[in-house]
Amino acid sequence: MVGTLLLRGMLVGVVAGLLCFAFLKVAGEPSVDRAIAFEGQVDAAKDGADATGATSPTTHQHGDEAELVSRPVQAGIGLLTGVVVYSAAVGGLFALAFALAHGRMGELGPRSTAALLAGVGFVAVYVMPTLKYPANPPAVGEAGTIGMRTGLYFAMLALSLAAAIGCGMLRRRLANRYGAWNAFLIGTGVYLAAMLAVSFLLPAINEVPEDFPAVVLWQFRIASLGAQSIMWATLGLLFGALTERAASPRRKARATATA
Repeated sequence: MVGTLLLRGMLVGVVAGLLCFAFLKVAGEPSVDRAIAFEGQVDAAKDGADATGATSPTTHQHGDEAELVSRPVQAGIGLLTGVVVYSAAVGGLFALAFALAHGRMGELGPRSTAALLAGVGFVAVYVMPTLKYPANPPAVGEAGTIGMRTGLYFAMLALSLAAAIGCGMLRRRLANRYGAWNAFLIGTGVYLAAMLAVSFLLPAINEVPEDFPAVVLWQFRIASLGAQSIMWATLGLLFGALTERAASPRRKARATATA
């Protein structure tokens, strides 16, 4: 049963990845191209200044560096592979979470359980970490701080997931005493309070150059939000629909056997 759910989740993840790839090709790649062009202009200006000795005697070699992966490959097969593999992995993890949650969330059926899990996952895995450390296009961020920025992002993500799981367990404990709706509100309030505290304690990072085009930054982040929304919506809706459809014959068989 779990193996079937895992396979289904990964296949749905592949579908979600293909949809995300199509969206990012249209909505995301133009902003990436503009960011790369901006970075090239900045590097060219630095190289020109260094060549005249205006700022530093050190000569940059940006123009002489070999390009390991061409831009068309990055925007084509590279983007497709990365997005599909990521979505398939998230789909597998989503299926495992569904296997643990289904039947433990009151009278919710497969569709409702999948939709609720997708909503929680979208908030815990993407929204909360991104509010603190939003996605940035090329030319934003110092190369020397990439390790620190990556570590802080994943720390925020792990703490958000832990808080979401803990608040889900709290909701279950409080449901019999306060009712399902009140328990949900209490759990949500505790989660938001915990994440506000975590966001306050973790250091802020702002490495966006002052002259970086605000429109490009906005478009890139909207594209990131759109792709994540597509992925989680596909997981919640398609996975739930397929799981409910697969469960229908078993329910009918059990009903017939007990009749």
